[in-house]
Amino acid sequence: MPTEAPGEAGAVKAVVVERLEGPDGLVIAERPEPRPDGAVLIAVHAAGVSFPDLLLSRGQYQIRREPPFVLGVEAAGTVVSAPPGSGLEPGQRVVASAWESWAEAVVVPPDRVFPVPERLTLAQGVALLMNYHTAHFGLIRRGRLRAGETLLVHGAAGGVGSAAVELGKAAGATVIAVVSDQRKAAAVSRLGADHVVLADAGWLEEVRRLSGGGVDVAFDPVTGDRFDDTVRALAVEGRLVVIGFAGGAIPRLAINRVLFRNIDVVGAAWGAFVDRHPDLPARTHAELVRLVEAGRLSPLVGAEFPLAQAADALRLLEGRQAIGKVVLKVREEDRS
Repeated sequence: MPTEAPGEAGAVKAVVVERLEGPDGLVIAERPEPRPDGAVLIAVHAAGVSFPDLLLSRGQYQIRREPPFVLGVEAAGTVVSAPPGSGLEPGQRVVASAWESWAEAVVVPPDRVFPVPERLTLAQGVALLMNYHTAHFGLIRRGRLRAGETLLVHGAAGGVGSAAVELGKAAGATVIAVVSDQRKAAAVSRLGADHVVLADAGWLEEVRRLSGGGVDVAFDPVTGDRFDDTVRALAVEGRLVVIGFAGGAIPRLAINRVLFRNIDVVGAAWGAFVDRHPDLPARTHAELVRLVEAGRLSPLVGAEFPLAQAADALRLLEGRQAIGKVVLKVREEDRS
């Protein structure tokens, strides 16, 4: 079985969805080694664990896959081989948007592979892709966040929420982070949030007090039963950016509230947008790398699990206990 350079004939370990039953439907299995066939072959060191993985494992994602299939949508590692003209070299540290990434090796088209800055570990690098690309798209492009504005971040201790906290601070905003407990509050304070509010009774009044009446932008990957109050938390001409539905229910909106309060409610579906604008990831990643190298971003990795404990990693997300990025550690990284 390969270690640092998969590619010879054989098999690789992978996390396979055998039944669409969430974490209980996962098994560790050997799969044929992937062949490059004009793509980039990557030895995976760290695989990202994200909410889409949980949905895929239940058959609830917008793209339904029939079992058995290898789980995972993002990976970081080192290049084993790359096609001529790709600009990628063997040994280069990269992160990739890659189906079936919960494995020891993955093949990816060159345009979905991006460099990992030297300041970051590969575990941090895998956080940089889905979480930070999504947060940047939601805040900067869709939310039009500007320096001097006030930003409200729901689910601020999670993967995409923690990215939004850091990017909001990098953009020059005052950040109000909403979290569910004191453990998460401490984490987002360390990330630089200006104010931290617990998501229990009274959070809306506290946010209004801290913001002087309302926030300019609300970044919401949770929605659910707090959606109506998030609309109420907006200032005049405020923008509510809907990222996802981690809270469960998909809420309804009385559109007259949008009209009479002069507010915007916008969606930020990064994956769907990239399908139509394939040049966006490279431009976004270049900006994120610039911010990392300037010392403005340092992704928070809250938990690492070996590949054999992938089900436990999903359960951490399922129970909404994750802080920062949850990562599967596939092999050790030598930083010497």
